[in-house]
Amino acid sequence: MEWILLIIVGAVVGALGRLLHPGRDPMGWIVTTLIGIASLVIAGLIFDNDVLKFVVGIIVAVILVALVGRMFRDRGAHARA
Repeated sequence: MEWILLIIVGAVVGALGRLLHPGRDPMGWIVTTLIGIASLVIAGLIFDNDVLKFVVGIIVAVILVALVGRMFRDRGAHARA
């Protein structure tokens, strides 16, 4: 049951991170969900409080969305060249 909750909250955190990151992001909803889950795992390693996990998870998700979005854009530029 905990894994299902992690996936659902991870999808929400990933979507919020993507929403707060300015500009277009060339990734789909699966990558966004994976980014959200990864950010919650990172936040869970740092904090024990659920509210802090959620807030820090969103901040980490914004950073990860920016990094992954940049990797996707760079990969697309090399494929077109």
